[in-house]
Amino acid sequence: MTDDAIQLRSVTRRYGSSGSSVTALDQVSLGFPKGTFTAVMGPSGSGKSTLLQCAAGLDRPTSGSVTVGGTELTELSDTRLTLLRRKRIGFVFQAFNLLPSLTAEQNVALPLRLAGRRPPKARVREALEQVGLGERARRRPTEMSGGQQQRVALARALITRPEVVFGDEPTGALDSQTSRDVLVLLRGMVDREGQTIIMVTHDPVAASYADRVVLLVDGRVNGELIGAGAEDIAARMTKLEAVPC
Repeated sequence: MTDDAIQLRSVTRRYGSSGSSVTALDQVSLGFPKGTFTAVMGPSGSGKSTLLQCAAGLDRPTSGSVTVGGTELTELSDTRLTLLRRKRIGFVFQAFNLLPSLTAEQNVALPLRLAGRRPPKARVREALEQVGLGERARRRPTEMSGGQQQRVALARALITRPEVVFGDEPTGALDSQTSRDVLVLLRGMVDREGQTIIMVTHDPVAASYADRVVLLVDGRVNGELIGAGAEDIAARMTKLEAVPC
């Protein structure tokens, strides 16, 4: 048994043919403990998004293994992998990806409807309450601020009670104050509810809300920072970006 929500063991991901392949991840081994908040950072092209996609079952590694709660993803068929993502993994992206014709509660209920399940109204309201939008359930995206729309997207990610929530630059499209509000919300979900969150970000301030920061360079883990502040994270990133390829 393990306390890791997700484990990557010797994960390599190559793209292209053998003669002209690009290695996005190179023998990456990482564990993401349950109930923790991890930020993933690195220079452009370091493999951050590929790491997220492989860990979340959106992409298959060329070699190595990815385990979610004891389930080995690389052994699953495409259909079973899709079902696992729907039930056990939540996603929040920089783009809110809300349907403008639907209300907040209808957008939140969408993952359950796509899975062929009837969304319990109480569960939908509970998810909106979790993100502080219980009073705006019937508002459409055009009637909400960017921060409120991202909260709806987060409620949508939480509706299935996922084991892990992945964020790909979830505050990248928000102003600094709204970004802070969303990060405080994410931090609270980890502290109060034991949610596991893995977030790719380029922003040292956003990363400072995490328990640890995993650093990638050229597809390899280049260390990690535990409980670091924004200034220390920014200084480490500056050093990484200054290293010649």
